[in-house]
Amino acid sequence: MITEKDIIKVLSTIKEPMLQTDLISAGSYTGTSIIGDEMTLSLKAASLNEESISVIKKNITSAFSTDYPEIKKINFKFFPLILEDKNSKKSLILPNVKNTIAIASGKGGVGKSTVAVNLAVSLAKAGIKTGLIDADIYGPSIPIMFNEAKGKPFLTKEGDKNKMVPLEKYGVKLMSIGFLMEEGNAVVWRGPMASSALKQFMTEVVWGNLDVLLFDMPPGTGDIQLTLSQTIPLTGSVIVTTPQEISLADARKGYSMFEKVNVKTLGIIENMSYYKNSDGTEEHIFGKGGGKKMSEEYKVKLLGEIPLNSNIRSGGDMGMPVSLSEPESFEAELFRKISLDLIVEINKKNFKESEKPALEINI
Repeated sequence: MITEKDIIKVLSTIKEPMLQTDLISAGSYTGTSIIGDEMTLSLKAASLNEESISVIKKNITSAFSTDYPEIKKINFKFFPLILEDKNSKKSLILPNVKNTIAIASGKGGVGKSTVAVNLAVSLAKAGIKTGLIDADIYGPSIPIMFNEAKGKPFLTKEGDKNKMVPLEKYGVKLMSIGFLMEEGNAVVWRGPMASSALKQFMTEVVWGNLDVLLFDMPPGTGDIQLTLSQTIPLTGSVIVTTPQEISLADARKGYSMFEKVNVKTLGIIENMSYYKNSDGTEEHIFGKGGGKKMSEEYKVKLLGEIPLNSNIRSGGDMGMPVSLSEPESFEAELFRKISLDLIVEINKKNFKESEKPALEINI
């Protein structure tokens, strides 16, 4: 009878397509069950795209049919494999957070917070442990977009310090200055105070174990962006833009700013890309192809082109992101694909970093 030891032996001969190491060494195997001549394998994959999954299925099925023909059918369950950013400074400040990603834009009004919220929810729906920090101290929108305008974090004792426990909604851990202010009050602070608040969201909040912590950034290239980049080395950034040239000009500045502080841009998202008419035709209200143009210019992946759609807007207003309110919609599927493609880009970056030889100093 086939044993788990036999299964591990077979899987150790099969490569994870992206990581080019065997499935066991990659940490892909999570469990199995066998009923009669039917086996169910649970695996993690660094990329959940159809091509990668198809290769894994084909190779596993072939190996088992050769070595263990008594297994007549193999069912597969795939989950995301998230590689960790091994930067030592990040590990000191957020030791249980694998990756930190800034969702940024060069200017306001491009729907960056809407994108950040739907990405966070889509990641959580995919089984990825996700947190979201509202880094827009002067214009926090996360409380409304998660229907938590009256939400308040509570304090807990950790060692000899009082720390905040983030709110959790739709599977996403949340922190925003909006949770700490009276509803409707404006944040009237100078830059250093806003920067200090952001630092507290990183160092004085009990985030627990997270695969990804997203930062919904304010527009521009000012204090908050520099504070975040200097306080904790980011795994990477995602630039949100709209198609028109005026938006792209500011998005390029955002890209340049992150480049100057050694933060890799993992992808570009074009929001309000087009409006789909009732007859199925597309109307490019804000121009066409700007995100693609920028992605080609900087050789950065275009993660997606999101349409101008009232469902996306109303989902944010109601505090129920479209990824949840319309789970079968084109928009929800698009955000799901973007979120999984972002994980691929994170894994590529972290795998590439892990291949670099350690620094040796000979005295």
